[in-house]
Amino acid sequence: MPRLLIVISFLYLSVSTYAQGSNFQKTNPDTSSATAADILFSLETPDTTTNIRTPPIFTGSIELGFLYKTGNTNSGDVKTGLDFRFEKSAWLSLLNIDLLLKKADVVYDDGDTHFETTDHKWTVSSQTNYNLDNKEQNYVYGNIWYEENEFSSFDYQSSISTGWGRHWYRSNEASLWGDIGPGYKRDLYKETDTDEQLTADTFIVQLQALYIRKIGDHIEFKEYLSAKQALDTDENSIYKSETIITTKLISTLQLKFTVTLGYNTKVDEEQKNFDTQTAATLVYSF
Repeated sequence: MPRLLIVISFLYLSVSTYAQGSNFQKTNPDTSSATAADILFSLETPDTTTNIRTPPIFTGSIELGFLYKTGNTNSGDVKTGLDFRFEKSAWLSLLNIDLLLKKADVVYDDGDTHFETTDHKWTVSSQTNYNLDNKEQNYVYGNIWYEENEFSSFDYQSSISTGWGRHWYRSNEASLWGDIGPGYKRDLYKETDTDEQLTADTFIVQLQALYIRKIGDHIEFKEYLSAKQALDTDENSIYKSETIITTKLISTLQLKFTVTLGYNTKVDEEQKNFDTQTAATLVYSF
């Protein structure tokens, strides 16, 4: 039930700005898809020409990658995600859901082999931005993030943040955004043989940056960086880098390559601080 309430709250955050945005007259353009790193703004710049088709208020995309192996060893990997985007007047809301599931043969001490889950992670994130000026350079934002990783040191991690951001650089080929603000983070550490389950709450400073560059008509490069810096040096801080290269196959179908790096400063002794994830998925935009 708590997981269902969390997902419902994220959906409400993305949709609720529709009523607020109806009082404004400015219209922003559409993009072909919204990705996990697309939590600040899209690369597209407003088209000032007349007689153009009004872009849809809601857009979205779904991605899927799958690998199944049999023979000497059996394994199966599934990587999927959903992205929803709402944009009207000065308002922009983004909702992203990611799921990673992996099963493989596990050999026990007695020699028996069992096909079991070896990796299971899902993430929900949402951000709403409100432009403060007609040039779309300055904005305020609200951000929510939740993640469960079965094979990490945490039962779950979550954070909430609000602050100010700016569109620092814009050209026909590239754009750069960055925002910063105070927030609050909760880490629920798993119970171990030596330690009981522990809830760690701390205030944070959240920083985000997104760089997008178009390479020709069919390739787009994105680099997303984020930091959830705990104000208490004894608490866990989270750092993340996501590099994405998207190649357009047809108007609604893209091939996406993603390299994700994650670092937690405080984990259990038997766990590693640094995680990497590489994925290739097909993305369908609607």
